[in-house]
Amino acid sequence: MTRLAIAGIMHESNTFSDTPTDAAAFSQTHASNMIKRWEEAHHELSGFIQGATQYDYTIYPTFMATATPAGRVTDDVFDRMTEMLIQHLKAAPKHEGLLLALHGAMVVESYPDGDGEVLRRLRDAFGSDFPIVVTLDQHANVSEQMVDKSTALVIYKTTPHIDQRQRGRQAAELMMRILREEITPTQALAKPPMLLNILYHVTSAPPMVPILNAAKQLEEDPNILVANVALGYPYADVHEAGPAFVVVTDDDPQLAQMEADRLSDMLWNARGQLTVDLPNAAQAVEQAIHSEKHPVILVEMGDNIGGGSPGDSTFILAELQRQGASGFVGVIHDPEAVQSCIQAGVGGRVSLEVGGKADNLHGDPVSIHGDVRLIHDGRYIETQPRHGGQRYHDQGLTAVVVVGDSLVALTSLRQPPFSLQQLYSLGIDPTEMRMIVVKAAVAYRAAYEPIAGQIIEVDTPGLTAVNPLHFEYQNVRRPLFPLD
Repeated sequence: MTRLAIAGIMHESNTFSDTPTDAAAFSQTHASNMIKRWEEAHHELSGFIQGATQYDYTIYPTFMATATPAGRVTDDVFDRMTEMLIQHLKAAPKHEGLLLALHGAMVVESYPDGDGEVLRRLRDAFGSDFPIVVTLDQHANVSEQMVDKSTALVIYKTTPHIDQRQRGRQAAELMMRILREEITPTQALAKPPMLLNILYHVTSAPPMVPILNAAKQLEEDPNILVANVALGYPYADVHEAGPAFVVVTDDDPQLAQMEADRLSDMLWNARGQLTVDLPNAAQAVEQAIHSEKHPVILVEMGDNIGGGSPGDSTFILAELQRQGASGFVGVIHDPEAVQSCIQAGVGGRVSLEVGGKADNLHGDPVSIHGDVRLIHDGRYIETQPRHGGQRYHDQGLTAVVVVGDSLVALTSLRQPPFSLQQLYSLGIDPTEMRMIVVKAAVAYRAAYEPIAGQIIEVDTPGLTAVNPLHFEYQNVRRPLFPLD
């Protein structure tokens, strides 16, 4: 029976962040536990695992490493992870190919194209004929090296990412067709000279809907194996930053390039629609207070944890207090405040300075006074398809403080708001709140959009500010819209 190795190294690196992503930041699942931990998740790794039954192959698990987005990955942890992967593969029983989950926006201290460097090292170790089918996050900054060093790329088709498991199965199917010599993949890359504002990464809204529809229609052609649309990651100041289109055909490079260029032109021609006009924190809170539809989701875009920010911005919390808002809930990453709550104990009265401690970009600490309602270990499970695809989550020791008729949840680990279980696990019913502050950009929508009375995206400062003009890019290609 065919044997396939499966592995993953995934990180989205915000190069404007000074917080390095080191060994302590990575969560690793090793071979003995990979299948148990990932088979029920909504992730491409689970798609690789499920594909074994569907496409009749045996799995050789190696390891999976992930870290919450932050600054560049350190050289030492990158070298260790890639060497570990190569050693696992060399020690494995005979295997015919590798199904590999990468993010596509990993930046390493010495390697701006971290994912491409992983593939380069694999090629050096195993040669050009070894089949490597790679899944990428839709926020990948796709490089020529990624295209050249992979046998085929398969990129998520949704943001929020709720199709990861399907893409894993698609990659598995491609791999088996390659090994059965039914197809010979050739791929081509097209990159329009632009950064796509994170505000427009929603794949269920313009301008992405017609482009994604065109890509899906291409896949109805038996000669086109995959039509990939990557939105890019604008918070990485690297040469490859920006959207990309990768079309994989069955031994037809001219067709691949023609269709990749056509999809690229569709986005370039829509650039006039990409305007940014969002309320600031004061305006957004005022709108929320007067809204008759609840809960109002206040999206703190400058502190998008899933984009690499610290999770302790206080701009919206300060405005909620200043304007006397009631019935709100917000989550702040503040390990120091959590320890103060633990010392006070459940029911204890606390006066805390919360947030605004990671740097000088995300506001000043805000004073809150209230009672500790709950101390929790911060772990919860998400069973539904949600952005990121993970089943098991951990926001570290967590405290909930009652402030008037509002709630502030304080976490010890940064946790993106991808799941309503983040609140439900703390005894908070989000549907009963008047306002919910989420530190996000787009990914929260899969969880929060179904319960939202109104969504207000807020233009706050920070490492993930919504407007690219807030940042000083040094390494991207130029000219590049909207910078030039």
